[in-house]
Amino acid sequence: MNSRIAAHVRDIPRSGIRDFFEIVQSMKGVVSLGIGEPDFVTPWHIREAAVYSLEKGRTGYTSNLGDPRLRRSIAKYVEQHFSIAYNPHDEIIVTVGVSEGIDLALRALLNPGDEVLYHEPCYVSYNPSIALAGGRAVAVTTHAEDEFVLRAADLEKAVTPRTRVLMLSFPTNPTGAVMPPDELARIAAFAVNHDLVVLTDEIYSELTYDDLPHHSIAALPGMKERTLFLHGFSKAFAMTGWRIGFACGPSDIIEAMMKIHQYSIMCASTMAQEAAIEALERGQRSMERMREEYRLRRNFIVSSLNDAGIPCHLPKGAFYVFPEIRGTGLTSKEFSLALLKEKNVAVVPGTAFGPSGEGYVRCSYAAALDQIKIAIERIAEFVRG
Repeated sequence: MNSRIAAHVRDIPRSGIRDFFEIVQSMKGVVSLGIGEPDFVTPWHIREAAVYSLEKGRTGYTSNLGDPRLRRSIAKYVEQHFSIAYNPHDEIIVTVGVSEGIDLALRALLNPGDEVLYHEPCYVSYNPSIALAGGRAVAVTTHAEDEFVLRAADLEKAVTPRTRVLMLSFPTNPTGAVMPPDELARIAAFAVNHDLVVLTDEIYSELTYDDLPHHSIAALPGMKERTLFLHGFSKAFAMTGWRIGFACGPSDIIEAMMKIHQYSIMCASTMAQEAAIEALERGQRSMERMREEYRLRRNFIVSSLNDAGIPCHLPKGAFYVFPEIRGTGLTSKEFSLALLKEKNVAVVPGTAFGPSGEGYVRCSYAAALDQIKIAIERIAEFVRG
């Protein structure tokens, strides 16, 4: 039946992360720094809000755009933390995670063959999501010596008359990169000059360290009108399994996204929406406690990798490090498979995040500190031979 599969689906490769972890799951006793999922459970008060909603019988559909109470909470949160004002009535849609938000946005914006600029290394779904929406993905490489910051000058080299959308994600998975305000302003000017719509995935925005403030491109002058702000609850609030996210943007684009959403999904889970309200309105302290723990883990894993002779820059956001392993003489995939086989430690090959990830591996410090310590000891032993 392979010939019956749509070509644009058949030609998309499986996720490099998921393929690798099919191997991991077949083994016992593996210490994993692979999956980008908090080791914390969702804070009790957020779980309890969902339980209470069930007890009260709130089990029906919500509006296609999402529960109005949640949209009001989102509008308040985004204005308070990102300095962007959105109308909860028609400029916000609640989605099944940020992943659905990205899919809806691309399907709403792209005609066949339209080009989308995005930066690599990046989250594994961006390139396939563009292809599934009928677009053409154009990767712009970022570099370790520049702390994986995206440069407007590099975007200028890649833009063409077919370019319609620019996708950003800072802090970035897998590198932990953040955007300096001056460069972000240059990228905003680039988007205006080329009349591009910007999709900004800011799922890790609460997770920046050392008192470094997060800056959203949507908050810059002239950008709210051409930007879709995508965010969710999985990372900062440890709510991965709840599958709840949101998009904020111009009402015309939100309306177009809603039409796709209502025919394919209807609405996000009612119970997850109830939990999300609690997270936004009373989850700040829990989030800050988790962020401080991530900061301590980050400091430990970076210093330990460098001590072991594995060059690793200090990421300023998210919960990943992206150490360079070229000195071992192995490719990213060879290193990851050999480390798994010989030391029972799982990391993700850098090539899972695009060709520019060759020579690197991703390690998540969302794992517990005791597990990180064991993994680093084994990685050091592996590198020493």
